[in-house]
Amino acid sequence: MDILLRILIFGLPILLAITLHEAAHGYVALRYGDDTAKRAGRISLNPLRHVDPIGTIILPGILLLTGSPVLFGYAKPVPVNFARLRHPRRDSVYVAAAGPAMNLLLALISALLFHFLIFLPPEAIPTLQEMLSLSVLINVTLAVFNMLPLPPLDGGRVAVGLLPDRIARPLAHLEPYGIFIIFGLLLIPPLLGFNLLSWLILHPVRMIVDFISILAGLS
Repeated sequence: MDILLRILIFGLPILLAITLHEAAHGYVALRYGDDTAKRAGRISLNPLRHVDPIGTIILPGILLLTGSPVLFGYAKPVPVNFARLRHPRRDSVYVAAAGPAMNLLLALISALLFHFLIFLPPEAIPTLQEMLSLSVLINVTLAVFNMLPLPPLDGGRVAVGLLPDRIARPLAHLEPYGIFIIFGLLLIPPLLGFNLLSWLILHPVRMIVDFISILAGLS
C-alpha cells in the first residue's frame, strides 16, 4: 500500500505536467493555423497519448540510479508542421513557449491549492501537501530545463525564432544532435564530480519556486 501511495504522489504530478505540456504545444499550434497535432490526436488529456517509454520511464530511472541532482524526462514530441503556421518564424516561438508556460501555470495553481487543504480531512492533508509540493517542483524544473537554448528543447526553438539568421541557422542545425548533447551533459559531468546542468537549472528553479510561493501567498 505504501508503494502504491508513493507512486501516486510522484506519478500524478509527473503525468499531469507532461500531458498538459504537450497538449499546450498542440493547442497553440492549432490556434496559429496548424492542425497536425489535432489530426494525430495529440491535443488530449490522455497521458497514454504522450508517454514515451525512454523519456518518461527509462531516462528518469537512470538519472535516479546515477544520483543525478537533476531529474529529467520527456514525452513524445507533439507533431507540428511549422510551415503551416500563419507566420512560421514568429508563431513557432509561441508554440515552443506554450509547454513551459503551461508548466509554470500548473506550478502556480498547485501552490494556490495549498489554501484549500484546510477544508479536507486532517489525515489526508500531509499526503496532499507532499503531492502539491512535488507538483510545484516538477513543473518548475520541467519549464526551466525545457527553456535551455538548445534544440530540440523548447528554449532552443524559441532561440532559433528570435535570434538573427547568422546565429539561428547554426543553432537549428544542432537539433539532430541536441538530445545526445543533453544526455552527455546529464550523465557524464556528475561522474567527474561536476554538474553544469545542476548550476544552470537548480538555481533558477529555486528562485522561481520562491517567486511562485510569494505570488500564492505562501511562506
